[in-house]
Amino acid sequence: MVSEKDVSYVADLAHLDLTAEERAHMLKDLNSILDYIDRLNQLDTSNVEPMAQVASRYGERKDEGDSFGYAMRADEPVTCLPREEALRNAPGSDGAFFKVPKVIER
Repeated sequence: MVSEKDVSYVADLAHLDLTAEERAHMLKDLNSILDYIDRLNQLDTSNVEPMAQVASRYGERKDEGDSFGYAMRADEPVTCLPREEALRNAPGSDGAFFKVPKVIER
């Protein structure tokens, strides 16, 4: 069971400012998810064949050794964008790196 303390802790880690109503709703939702997982864990799956990859049933297979040929492009090396060109349109740069505003305030 997820407690209100757990919800507050995770919200704090995620930098979320939840209202009391949102915390209560999140608590209910998380416990509902865990209850459903407990129900699934009660199913007898001893006679169910393990599935290595369910995504292979979608799309056309080119051959048995190419399960994802329909979904993936060929991996071909290309030249990288030169650093100077990448930094040219940056709003801030020190010549070697992008300069960005600090986003972690804690």
